[in-house]
Amino acid sequence: MSISRAQIQIYDIIDLFINKFYYIISFLFTPHIQEEGMTMSKLFAKTYGFDDGHKQKEPAQVWFTHSIDGLVLFVVFYTQACRWGKCAGCNLPSLSSSHHIGYLDIMKQVDTLFSRTDVRKHRKDIRQVVLSNNGSVFDQEIFSTTALMYFMAVVNRELPNLAVLTIETQPDYVDMEELEILARAIHEGTTPTTLEVAIGFEAYDDRIRNKVFLKGLSLREVENLAEKLAKHGFRLKCYFMQKPVPDMTDEEAVRDIQDGIDYLHKLATRFGIAVTMHLNPTYAARGTILETALKNGIYAPPRLADVARAARYAQGKRVAVHFGLNDEGLATEGGSFIRPGEEEFLKMLERFNETQDFSLIEEKG
Repeated sequence: MSISRAQIQIYDIIDLFINKFYYIISFLFTPHIQEEGMTMSKLFAKTYGFDDGHKQKEPAQVWFTHSIDGLVLFVVFYTQACRWGKCAGCNLPSLSSSHHIGYLDIMKQVDTLFSRTDVRKHRKDIRQVVLSNNGSVFDQEIFSTTALMYFMAVVNRELPNLAVLTIETQPDYVDMEELEILARAIHEGTTPTTLEVAIGFEAYDDRIRNKVFLKGLSLREVENLAEKLAKHGFRLKCYFMQKPVPDMTDEEAVRDIQDGIDYLHKLATRFGIAVTMHLNPTYAARGTILETALKNGIYAPPRLADVARAARYAQGKRVAVHFGLNDEGLATEGGSFIRPGEEEFLKMLERFNETQDFSLIEEKG
């Protein structure tokens, strides 16, 4: 039975009401939050704005990193902001537009990307591209199919040694027709290339994920997506955040990541697909409840040692782990997960990303 757009909007309103009611109850019965002076308006508010002054013919962000596949080009295209926009600790929409960006401008962003000196210099070395708009690339109302196909054509022409194309999206925007078109397109490149679909999972615990963080993601949606990807042999990446909300202890945060690894292992085994957990240590993002909680002394980002401890649980399982070590300049002052003196530890995690060598993150002493 198909569900109309109007019905989906009604369900969204009901879900939002339920989630807000949960927050109210949590607020009323959590004395330490009230004692710290966190008002209801502070609890709910997101205070960041949109980046409407950004040049529409330039990507929002571009950077290089490394994974086990090799050199990675990560590009965030400048589009209208994520239409979900409810996730409690997320301020990524602050890098996006409040209004629609047309397909011609996005195509110009593609041209700008591949005319950059650094991209031209490394184009034969790039093994993976991560395509993002800080929302859902498969949301056709925000990122047009024409622009996506143009991007694919330029990638095939300009990156002769590409091995993996990763596309970020919410799972409900992925359909089989689009996957089949992409499957044909990436097979026309110079070298064998696989598609990886990346989704924000954030937390395994359903209460944390959907009632506190307000992700709006069910396990059934994840499994339906995995089934679609399995038909083409595509890969799945799931973004997890360690300690994404104020009311998690460090131990609870570690256990949640380990539970997530168990789930992804079972998912990979069940559907026969390659699965990666992209593990992000959470930073306190400006303009979100995490910034408020940090300033009120009721939240601290996870320690890198705990992030490594959580990831060690994946050894011997059918789950690759990649540490997300970039706060994209969005952390509030004092809200980064990188603390003074941890620079060498950070380099060790970066080496792990390139090798998947668990001896690098073994507990010392």
